[in-house]
Amino acid sequence: MRLHRLRVSAFGPFGGTHEIDFDELSAAGLFLLHGPTGAGKTSVLDAVCYALYGGVPGARQASLPALRSDHAEPGTRTEVQLELTAGGRRLEITRGPEQLRPKKRGTGSTTEKAWTWLRQHGPDGWKGLSRSHQEAGEEIHQLLGMNKEQFCQVVLLPQGDFARFLRADAEARGKLLGRLFDTRRFAAVEERLAELRRAAERRVTAADEQLLALAHRMAQAAGEAADPAEHPLPDAAPGRPGLAEAVLEWAAVARTHVRERYEIAASAVRAAEAAHRDAERDSEAAAERARLQRRHAEARRRASALEEAAAERAEVRDRLDRARAAARVVPALELRDAAGRDHRAASDTERRLRRELPAALAEAGAGRLAALERERREDLGRLAAARHAEDRAAAISREQRTLDREAEADEEALAETERWLCAWESTRDAHRERIAGAREALTRAETLRAETGPAEHRLEAARRRDDLTGRTEAAEERLRVLRDRAGDARQRWLDLRERRLLGIAAELAAGLVPGTECAVCGSTEHPRPAARTADHVGRAEEETAHTAYRAAEDRREDAERELRSLADALAAATGEADGAGTAALRETVERLRREHAQARTAAAGLSAAEEALDRAERERERRLAEQRETERRAAARTSRRESLAAELASLQEELARARGSAGSVAERAAALERETAALAGAAAAVRAAGEAARRLKEADARLADAAYAAGFDTPAAAAGAALGDDRRRELQGRLDAWQAETVAVAAELADPDVAEAAGRPPADPGAARAVLEAATARLRAASAAEAGADRRRAELDRLSTQALDGARRLAPLRRDHERVARLAGLAAGTSAENARKMRLESYVLAARLEQVAAAASLRLQRMSAGRYTLVHSDARAPGRGRSGLGLHVIDAWTGRERDTATLSGGETFFASLALALGLADVVTDEAGGARLDTLFIDEGFGSLDEQTLDEVLDVLDSLRERDRAVGIVSHVPDLRRRVPARLEVVKTRTGSAVRHHTVAAGG
Repeated sequence: MRLHRLRVSAFGPFGGTHEIDFDELSAAGLFLLHGPTGAGKTSVLDAVCYALYGGVPGARQASLPALRSDHAEPGTRTEVQLELTAGGRRLEITRGPEQLRPKKRGTGSTTEKAWTWLRQHGPDGWKGLSRSHQEAGEEIHQLLGMNKEQFCQVVLLPQGDFARFLRADAEARGKLLGRLFDTRRFAAVEERLAELRRAAERRVTAADEQLLALAHRMAQAAGEAADPAEHPLPDAAPGRPGLAEAVLEWAAVARTHVRERYEIAASAVRAAEAAHRDAERDSEAAAERARLQRRHAEARRRASALEEAAAERAEVRDRLDRARAAARVVPALELRDAAGRDHRAASDTERRLRRELPAALAEAGAGRLAALERERREDLGRLAAARHAEDRAAAISREQRTLDREAEADEEALAETERWLCAWESTRDAHRERIAGAREALTRAETLRAETGPAEHRLEAARRRDDLTGRTEAAEERLRVLRDRAGDARQRWLDLRERRLLGIAAELAAGLVPGTECAVCGSTEHPRPAARTADHVGRAEEETAHTAYRAAEDRREDAERELRSLADALAAATGEADGAGTAALRETVERLRREHAQARTAAAGLSAAEEALDRAERERERRLAEQRETERRAAARTSRRESLAAELASLQEELARARGSAGSVAERAAALERETAALAGAAAAVRAAGEAARRLKEADARLADAAYAAGFDTPAAAAGAALGDDRRRELQGRLDAWQAETVAVAAELADPDVAEAAGRPPADPGAARAVLEAATARLRAASAAEAGADRRRAELDRLSTQALDGARRLAPLRRDHERVARLAGLAAGTSAENARKMRLESYVLAARLEQVAAAASLRLQRMSAGRYTLVHSDARAPGRGRSGLGLHVIDAWTGRERDTATLSGGETFFASLALALGLADVVTDEAGGARLDTLFIDEGFGSLDEQTLDEVLDVLDSLRERDRAVGIVSHVPDLRRRVPARLEVVKTRTGSAVRHHTVAAGG
């Protein structure tokens, strides 16, 4: 990689646009970048890094948003453009950070996003490749083969970092080397092995815990059979070797004890079962004898009861015999009772109906009454046609009245319809006017709504504009005050700094001690140390002034940012308000809102008006149809009325002849019907009464014959001896029960078992039952003990099988754990097999450090005139320090190897420079061997004496052998004489600038 040209605009301390021609500076191979402190030497290197990677080195990356120069004009954009050759391709990359710029239209400012533009030079000139940050970054990374961190270490060589690297401990060296050589994959391997070891350990521990849990469950299952005093559970912690064997051994002993307990319990059960069978037989025999003895006693008691009831049995048997004889007379008794009831009812009906007849017919017979009935029915037949005519005449009268009412109602409806239709035109016009007005109001409401929104937005903008105007004026006044204060503070700080620089020799002289080397010239003699003047300025005064200046600058920057924000907001609000006043906008908005509300209220009735017109039109159609229907009905009514009048006149003549003296035909017919019904009822009643008397006489004769035949003197005696079915069944049941009881008692007393038991002594089943219960309790206890022992034996066998399976599964887990733990210990440096206690990452970094030390020694020997050689040391670090990253220096004058921390200031500088150059070579090879034609070395030359400086410059000058250009960043005045090609950075109150000094330019 070779740099050709760098152009910066409004970047860091550079307020304007400045260009650096690296081709001109690199022509001599070695060039110097110098200038006063704070001028911007480091900013040149920052610009190179920013152009390539979009960021700046180290901690300055945090201030990336502040890359824009405070000295730049508002219209000047902050950007960096770098032209370089990498990988045989000539490229130009331009970058700019996010920044504020003035608006192209109106006042205020707007935020411009960061941009990137990558171009390549070819036969046809410059050609754009990409404007994407990501694509450009990937292209640069592929060409250079290193990231920003590596680039800043191998191209922008920070000597202070490498001096600390020389004196640092192994841990700090490991962090730096790890970033440069990207050994994260080896650290990941260490971590992965540690994770695998922890996972394997967790699996083994979990398996051991399960095995111990099974052991405790086996101890619970074994109970007292496994004596903890004689054979306790294994007390090894989970994860320790030998736990599985101890658990299996303990389980085997516990199973032996449990089986012995089970055999003892089984023997006890067999003995208890035999005793229980004997007691059960004795208890059953005693209970059977007691039952037979109770049966004999009960049979004797029942036989005595039968003897006492013999007389009652004879009486019941006689009563049943009389009831059976009376049962043959009962049908005749029931027939006579029914005939008597029928005769009484018929006589009562005859007397009642004869009272309804005329007096002349009170004693008439049934034949006379029937003849009169037939005469009345003949008269009713002749009146039937007249009754129909009378009903028709009444119906015609009702229909005539109905027609009259309908005619009157139709006349009123016609009149009302005529009045409504006469007003139709005016009604329709009114509805149409209402609809038109509502539609016009709706259109106006939409127009007003569209006008109200923008007006309200402008009013809100005007209010913001008024508020922001006052705040902007206050911010401008505050900014003017803060600018003045910041300028004063800056001027005071610069004055104090200039005075301190003029008297810096006296400040350095104050620290001189006879016999101690001077930090500037290295001499141990101090013949004429500079003295302090009366107006000398110390470091504390300068730092206080600088702190005050930075605080004032911060307040000014805050005020500027606040003012820019307020100005942007004010410009936006002013543009939105469009120059109108707040009061006028408020009145306009209120007027539009009132008019819009009125229009919406008027337009709200549009739907109702349209519906009202539609209803009115449907009402007109309905009324016209009703009018036509009413006229049709009136014509039909007139014709119907005429035909009814003619029919009614004919019927009235016929009815006058039929009704005679009665008020109407119906009255006459009703009278005839009543007479006919009375005659018919009386005739039927007379005939029914005679028939009932005849049946009663026949029933009395039958009853007398039946009583005599059954053996009773009178029918009354037979009725007294009769019994109901329920009573008869009750008495028969009692006789049957006595008979069954007699047979049962005889059979019970004749049973030989009962007779034999009655001749033996009384049985005692309670005592036998007590003996059986005691035997049962003993059997239950023995069975429970046997079942418990069996359960313990089965459970212990089952758990022992599980424990054996667990031990088998644990064996491969433990082997895996031991293998992974051994690998993890070796990689982490904690294993006894790792003699140097060196981690895997440290081992890789140690190899890289060994390469760096070898590459650095080639230049260190030349810089130190062959005295010093850098060597890598893999000796164990004391305590818990990281081993394998030691760095020593061999002093050829003494032949001894010593730590790099013992080097003097100048020796540390050229040793760190050699280390930086060696590291650059190794990192370059590691990154793919990309050629680095331009290097920068930052500071440290002031600590070298004249001879060493010549040797260091010779080494740097030798880099030109491979067509390299080396830029030295330094304050040392002697370098300006030794290095003719120089880039000077000059600082002024308006920003820094660059000046080229080359041999061709003459200084």
